[in-house]
Amino acid sequence: MKRGPELIITEKDNAARRIADILSGGSADAERINGVNVYKWGGKRCIGLSGHVVGVDFPPEYSDWRDVEPVELISADIEKQPTQENIVAALRRLARNASRVVIATDYDREGELIGKEAYELVREVNDEAPVDRVRFSSITEREVTDAFADPDDLDFDLAAAGEARQIVDLMWGASLTRFLSLSARQLGEDFISVGRVQGPTLKLIVDREREIDAFDPEDYWELFADLTKDDETFESQYFYLDEDDTEANRVWDEDRAEAVHDVLDAAGEATVDEVRRRTRTDDPPAPFNTTQFIRAASGVGYSAQRAMSIAEDLYTAGYITYPRTDNTVYPEDLEPRDLLDALSSGPRFGDDAASLLEADEIEPTAGDEETTDHPPIHPTDELPSPSDLSEDEWEVYELVVRRFLATVADAATWEHLRVVATVHGDDMDPSLKANGKRLVDPGYHAVYPYRSTSENYVPDVTEGESLALTDARLEAKQTQPPRRYGQSRLIETMEDMGIGTKATRHDVIQKLYDRGYIEGDPPRPTRLARGVVEASEEFADRIVSEEMTAQLESDMAAIARGEATLEEVTDESREMLERVFEGLMESREALGDHLRESLKADKTVGPCPECGEDLVIRRSRNGSYFVGCDGYPDCEYTLPLPSTGKPILLDETCPDHGLSDVKMLAGRKTFVHGCPLCAAEAADEEPDLVVGPCPECGDEEGGELAIKRLRSGGRLVGCTRYPDCDYSLPMPRRGDAELTDETCEEHDLPGIRITYEDADREPWDLGCPICNYREYQARQAGTELETVDGIGEKTAEKLKDAGVEDVSSLKDAEPDALADQIDGVGVDTVRNWQADAD
Repeated sequence: MKRGPELIITEKDNAARRIADILSGGSADAERINGVNVYKWGGKRCIGLSGHVVGVDFPPEYSDWRDVEPVELISADIEKQPTQENIVAALRRLARNASRVVIATDYDREGELIGKEAYELVREVNDEAPVDRVRFSSITEREVTDAFADPDDLDFDLAAAGEARQIVDLMWGASLTRFLSLSARQLGEDFISVGRVQGPTLKLIVDREREIDAFDPEDYWELFADLTKDDETFESQYFYLDEDDTEANRVWDEDRAEAVHDVLDAAGEATVDEVRRRTRTDDPPAPFNTTQFIRAASGVGYSAQRAMSIAEDLYTAGYITYPRTDNTVYPEDLEPRDLLDALSSGPRFGDDAASLLEADEIEPTAGDEETTDHPPIHPTDELPSPSDLSEDEWEVYELVVRRFLATVADAATWEHLRVVATVHGDDMDPSLKANGKRLVDPGYHAVYPYRSTSENYVPDVTEGESLALTDARLEAKQTQPPRRYGQSRLIETMEDMGIGTKATRHDVIQKLYDRGYIEGDPPRPTRLARGVVEASEEFADRIVSEEMTAQLESDMAAIARGEATLEEVTDESREMLERVFEGLMESREALGDHLRESLKADKTVGPCPECGEDLVIRRSRNGSYFVGCDGYPDCEYTLPLPSTGKPILLDETCPDHGLSDVKMLAGRKTFVHGCPLCAAEAADEEPDLVVGPCPECGDEEGGELAIKRLRSGGRLVGCTRYPDCDYSLPMPRRGDAELTDETCEEHDLPGIRITYEDADREPWDLGCPICNYREYQARQAGTELETVDGIGEKTAEKLKDAGVEDVSSLKDAEPDALADQIDGVGVDTVRNWQADAD
């Protein structure tokens, strides 16, 4: 039988397109097979998957939550089924007559498993063609060409480690989620989700919140005074030696603090007792691994999820190396001088790179962690221009570039000056200190502006010299509770405790946000999160035990090393889970009561102003949220909530009504609604702003269009004769509305302008509200997708190529899968589109 072309399989479509472009020298053409892009040139075809196109699940007979006891899932068979039917069908069609197959998925545990899944699909239709594996750490011409010139075999042990994670996570997540949800009688969209890694991570956040709640602040005082030499004034601080002869600044006794202040306030001068100078070397940072990259990205305003999404796009485009790595030591084959030479030809980093090339020797820094899979994250020698990237992408790319530049730069040098002076009083001689610092040689700071280089000036003084003392200050302070974990710090803590992996930690945190367990940044737990953790601790503490999940991560690493098998690890996990269920089954009723109380507390807004019963967040039959009285049907009091987003309660309480503030979770458009009764009363009190005659009933009935504030917090342009006339037009929720002097010739209505308190935000001229809405409808007629904020004509075309034809299918799409199919689009972007579509 005649064999067909060689088939190359990558993890995503954008990787397939780039690899095809590299290997074909830019001559590859694209065709569509089963709605999937396939790139062809010569005797080769290249197809991109969408991550996992095969998933693990239980057989259909286990799908009904009410008919199957959750404990049965522990021993249930697990099946593999296609999750992306069109991609699987296209892959099988291409593989059937392939003469050779090359797996070119990402090189990590997950990528190896995706490669193995592709291998198994190939073998279902073709058991003769050789299957090779190529690995690379950046999708650049050099690395891809070298990898294809020296192929290897699939690492089935590494793939088995990824498969073990899939199976273990399915068993733990499905069985525990069903058990807790059924026990609490919480089904439907608001089920209680628990996962092997989610539980311990959530406990970390809840434990920190408990520490904050239990914290009892202590009062203390600090004292300061200004010292002056020759018109040069600098600040000094009072200090003393405690019982351990350790220098201390805080005074715990108010009477003593006031006594010291009296001495300082009465003194006119202080005598210099000590002058000490020293030079300190400030070493450059180590290369980026995933955790340190996320930490640095958070410093410039990016969440862990967003930072990784952008990094993955930059990697696929060939601009940086693979962003999932533990390594902090550059490999021996990396030539820093060559990379600097490439960067020196770019427009933004050319001068900095060229200055570093002037060094006689270039010796990069190295961190403590050295692995052999991927190098630390660094730029490649394929340089984008700013116009090739979005603003966010460029900012993250610049962070990666400058981190590399810092690792090959010289250390910085600081000069420190410490001055100690004494004030002579009648009963005591308090000491003052001042610490100056000056950056003598900026070193790596010249190319890496993300670390502080602030200086503190202290003039040269000599021992025995008298300095003028003025403005003695006594400041009352309190000790502060521990800080909440920021996302980057939380990921570092998870890493230290062995919770999750570099590839999953940021996703776990995002899932906690998506489930409504945490809110804000830094994240804090909702009442539901506290309830789940408390119930787990009381009835089955292994659910939130970091030891259990760390052990499983260790076991999966053993599989990858060939020291354990998939069956051994999954059997051990089943035994653990069975022991967990022994405790759960004995306490099912008590656990359910506890969770129901927590769920109600998480939805209880406060007292009903009509009857005193609880007001709770409810959901209507059409899916919208509102606040209703728990005394229904005896009390029918309700308050509306915004139609956008999912509500959660904040700790802040309205001083007027005793109701909790409400926050609406809606992706990038998340906003605080506040007290729902305040919002309703404000709408009742805000006068309508009349725009002009109503086009429906103005001539006959005298109806007028007016800008109205809704009790739910929203706003619209509607007829003043409502409900007799329900004509209305949409209006943006935020900003102050005002009428302009320009009048629409067609509708005889003034224009509307939206202004904002933020002076940096430009006003939005909506113009005539009818014309504005007509333009919206025209865009909708052209393509419904373009009505979603952030989707233009070209992006809408890409979405349609990916099978998303309208807003409804966009809302139903799986964000990860959809992002994989569209070049240059991350998961966060898809989620923002879906939030806008709601």
